[in-house]
Amino acid sequence: MNTTISRRQLFRGALALGGVVAVGGSLAACTTTETGGPEAGGGGGLLERARQQGLRIAIGNEPPYTELAPDGTVTGAEPDVVRAVAARMGIDRVEGIVSGYDAMIPGLKANRWDTIAAGLFMKQSRCREVAYASPVIVSTESFGVRPGNPENILTIADVLERPDLRVGVVPGGFEQGILETAGVGAGQIINVTDARGGADALNADRIDAFLLPTLSLRELEGVEVTEPIEDAPSTGSSAAFRTEDQDFLDAYNEELESFKTEPEFAEILEKWGFDPTVVEGVTTEELCAVDG
Repeated sequence: MNTTISRRQLFRGALALGGVVAVGGSLAACTTTETGGPEAGGGGGLLERARQQGLRIAIGNEPPYTELAPDGTVTGAEPDVVRAVAARMGIDRVEGIVSGYDAMIPGLKANRWDTIAAGLFMKQSRCREVAYASPVIVSTESFGVRPGNPENILTIADVLERPDLRVGVVPGGFEQGILETAGVGAGQIINVTDARGGADALNADRIDAFLLPTLSLRELEGVEVTEPIEDAPSTGSSAAFRTEDQDFLDAYNEELESFKTEPEFAEILEKWGFDPTVVEGVTTEELCAVDG
């Protein structure tokens, strides 16, 4: 989001799920991250190929950034925006491919998908490897804790000061980078599969808290969500592309900026609990300056 999704980021989507391919603008998940597809650089560039064969997007399963329904349909704030912008570009088929956050950028570079639309939050290390579109989501981080927050975990500084605390993160997610950049010890950072896996680990006393975007945590039952963490960076996300697909990104950004002025953009974000006004004036360059 962000590893779902999500900040993201996402997750149960690393499992193999029903093999449905989206047609006519709908969006659904494929069975595996090892999908084939057109070779990079062929067929006149990504825009032409996507119009002819569809756009392949890597997604996770971390509501509200991305969500995988029981029937295999993929929705969520980021995929819904990508689908709307793609339609404006003459792309009427979007195929969602479920991936773990740590595999999203390698998979993009290996041409397993054409873009990442999963709440993969911008930060310096990621922005050196991929090209992000104009921001769509700006988000905060919180801890998921047991009811009453018995360990009184409210800040990253609290975790640093108490080496006995165990904090769950999704591997490869933005939150793992927050803790590592702050100097939290590796023994304190515990991998969980996704938001639900974090709640399960918390209830089983395998962790004392888990770190995810605030909105992702609010989707869970039986977990107390702290106020946004004051010493954790706020960041944002948008679709991410290969650096060599700059022509596609330019066309995508043109349509995205126009789409942001329309009621449908606000409706999508509000549907998933995001405030569409907080992204106004926020730039990709600003979010890419976040440490990590």
